[in-house]
Amino acid sequence: MQVERLNNEILIRVPANTDLLGLQRILDYVRFREITSKSKATEEEIENIARESKSGWLKENKSNFVK
Repeated sequence: MQVERLNNEILIRVPANTDLLGLQRILDYVRFREITSKSKATEEEIENIARESKSGWLKENKSNFVK
């Protein structure tokens, strides 16, 4: 793996045989951290939003899983 700083970005090179699902999860986490670093929301507010979104998703998709 190689890491380079180029102007205003960081370039990370990984071997072609790298697990793409795992890599995508890492990138999603990095993006999450980037977005939330500027947030003024409290931990409690974030937890409430997450709980509400999961609850809504379950209500909309429950029929796909329960027969």
